[in-house]
Amino acid sequence: MIAATQIKRGMTIKMNNELYRVFSFQHVTPGNWRGMVQTKLKSLKSGSIIEHRFRSEDRLERAFLETHEVEYLYADGNDYYFMNMETYEQFSLPADTLEDSIPYMVPNIRMKIEFYENKPMGVELPSSVELRVVSTEPGLRGATVSNVNKPATMETGLVIHVPPFVNEGELIRVDTGEGKYMERVKS
Repeated sequence: MIAATQIKRGMTIKMNNELYRVFSFQHVTPGNWRGMVQTKLKSLKSGSIIEHRFRSEDRLERAFLETHEVEYLYADGNDYYFMNMETYEQFSLPADTLEDSIPYMVPNIRMKIEFYENKPMGVELPSSVELRVVSTEPGLRGATVSNVNKPATMETGLVIHVPPFVNEGELIRVDTGEGKYMERVKS
């Protein structure tokens, strides 16, 4: 158990039998009142963000998550198969656990998965991934500098906007945080 005043960003706490990650926090001491901690918490189960205010004297249960580096192997229907890079043990996760990560997953990509009591809680993708463009409009000749982007479909089905000089079959780097084009990858 920790005091509410010891909350830090990124910490995982257990509240009402559910796990939450501290998204942001602020210590507030208004006038004659007692101090409090105003937080924004992200539910690891549903992904929703809630605001919660703790009194300074409140005690919270801190949850410790195990993090394992894994390599994505392949998908079979609704199941995605991974290999733990430390033990070489293979396991699968259903699509609903991975949610927004699926469009960025290509075979052999390494990522981190967080576990709590041997149950997967979340996926941490690398900051960028390399994806191949499978369809896009042909580029305009001489269009090297332009602020007009065109839609492109990646090998995973992800659709992002790319500059006009990017063509089908090219490998590009995509930011996994914002889902945006970063640069072409030289092959």
